[in-house]
Amino acid sequence: MFDGLRLAITTLTVLPLRASRWDRPTAAVAMSLAPLVGAMIGVALAGVSEGLRALGSPALVAAGVTVAAGALLTRGLHLDGLADTVDALGSYRSGDKALEIMKKADIGPFGVAAVATTLLIQAAALTEAGALAVITAWATGRLAITVACRKGVEAARPEGLGAMVASTVPLPVVLTAAAAVAALATAATPGRPWQGPLAVAAALTVVVLLVRHCVRRFGGITGDVLGAAVESATTVALIALTLG
Repeated sequence: MFDGLRLAITTLTVLPLRASRWDRPTAAVAMSLAPLVGAMIGVALAGVSEGLRALGSPALVAAGVTVAAGALLTRGLHLDGLADTVDALGSYRSGDKALEIMKKADIGPFGVAAVATTLLIQAAALTEAGALAVITAWATGRLAITVACRKGVEAARPEGLGAMVASTVPLPVVLTAAAAVAALATAATPGRPWQGPLAVAAALTVVVLLVRHCVRRFGGITGDVLGAAVESATTVALIALTLG
């Protein structure tokens, strides 16, 4: 468990923890604990947002700094995955040809548009999001990793992060993690306890559809697909949590 937590933290954040083990059993634990790491990131970002507001910062400025801090805490890893995945999907190519596009170091117009739009929406939603909503959104974003790595979802390549983590998380663990995040989401929307769980459900629906489409186009998931799932789920959760 401890090795898995270290692996989850070093993979999903900028913290320089060295994982003592790097194998599929440890990866299964790490991907199962991804929502916990997401909640930890959310706590830090909620602190940034609420702290700036307490100092008198305009809501949009506080939101923009919070989004930037989120990118720094994750080395922009998930945003890079989003850009590469959207570029590959936008090429209308499949299989190895699409995977080659994802390997390229440059970002195409589809990827640029995806990253810019995602950051814009997240910043706009954060102007209305309270601390618990921020924590819930980032936990939901990392819950997307747990869902994408569930049993039965194969890797697109025989090597790389996708191959190490694909199909490692049992379905009961996925359901338990989803229930825990949904419970947190209930507290994030006081007065409307149904809105939080629905926000999580909406985000996970997008993730399932995205992963299914990527499996059909690429033959499985990759590390980039996981990044795209994270950013998609975080964004959808923020939108749904701030409605009304």
